[in-house]
Amino acid sequence: MRYMENKVETARVVVEYRGVYKVRSETGEYLARVTGKQMFEALSREDYPAVGDWVTIINLDGENAVIRDILPRKTMIKKKSGDKIQIIATNIDVAFVVESIDRDFNLNRFERYFAIAVEGGVKPVIILNKIDLISREELGSRLAEIESRFNNVDVILASTVTGEGLDQLKKYIEEDKTYCFLGSSGVGKSSLINNLLGEKIIKTENIGSRTGKGKHTTTGREMYFLENGGIVIDNPGMREVGIADASTGVDNLFDEITDLAKGCKFADCTHVQEPGCQVLAAVDSGRLDREKYSNYLNLKKEANYYEMTELEKREKDRQFGKFIKNYKKERGRNFEA
Repeated sequence: MRYMENKVETARVVVEYRGVYKVRSETGEYLARVTGKQMFEALSREDYPAVGDWVTIINLDGENAVIRDILPRKTMIKKKSGDKIQIIATNIDVAFVVESIDRDFNLNRFERYFAIAVEGGVKPVIILNKIDLISREELGSRLAEIESRFNNVDVILASTVTGEGLDQLKKYIEEDKTYCFLGSSGVGKSSLINNLLGEKIIKTENIGSRTGKGKHTTTGREMYFLENGGIVIDNPGMREVGIADASTGVDNLFDEITDLAKGCKFADCTHVQEPGCQVLAAVDSGRLDREKYSNYLNLKKEANYYEMTELEKREKDRQFGKFIKNYKKERGRNFEA
C-alpha cells in the first residue's frame, strides 16, 4: 500500500497497549502500530516505541496510523525485570520518586530509583506522600535522614487528604516539560496526578487494611496533559527496581564514594577488602555512612553483572552471525559444485 507523503506527521506516544500505541499529534490522537519490517529488524526492546517517544507516523484514515520512525531520545529510564529490560518512559525531564511516609519509607529504595534516573539523564526528585499519617516529630526525623543521605535532591512533602504540598508540586511542574511518577503500589502516585489534573481521571483504591499493601489500578503507562502545559506520566507500581545498564548512573549518584576511590592504592580497587582503600577507611572512621556504602556495593554489583551478561550475549550473537555467514558461503560453494 502506498501512503501520501502529506499524511506524514510527528507525534508523541502517550499510551502503550499490547502491540498497539496511542499517539498524539497536532491533528489529533490515533491508534498506531509498528510495521512488520520494524519488528523484523528490532534487536531489543529499545527498538520499539515507548511512552514519551517522539515518532513519525503515517495517518491512514483519521483514526489509525503506522509508526514509521522513532526519533532520537533525549533521555530514557529503564529497569531490569527478570532477565528482560523494561523501558519505563523516554524524553523525561524529571522523575518524581514517590514513597508513602508511613509504610514505604526506605532510603535504599530511593537510591535504586535515583540510579536508573541518573543513568538515563533524568533529574530525580523525592515526593514524601501521605505526611498526614505521621507526627511532625516523625516527619522531621525522616527529613533529617534524607538530608544526611542525599544532600542535593529536592524534596516535596505532600498529602492529598490535607492538601499540604500540592501547590508546591503544581508550581514545580513547568510548561512543555515531562514528569514521570515512580514508586511502589499504593504510595499515591495516581491520586497526586488526579489532583494535578483537577479531576479523578485515574481510578484509585485504598491501601489494604489487613496487609498494608497497595492496591494499584494503573496497569499501563499513560501520559496526561495539564492545564499549565506540563506533562505527567503515571506508571504501574514497581515491586522491584532491577538495575540494568546503570554503572555510570551508580558512580554519578555515589559521587562521594567515587571521589574517595581516586585515592585508593589500587586502580581496580573493589572497596571490599583491599589494603589502602580510602572508601573502607571512610566507613571505618564514620565519615561515610555504612548503609550507604553497603547499598553502593549492591547496586554496583548488579550493574556490573548486567554489563557482563550483555557482553556475553553480544559475543554469542557475534559468533552466531559468523556461523550463519560461513554456512551461506559453504552452501554457495556446494551449489557451484
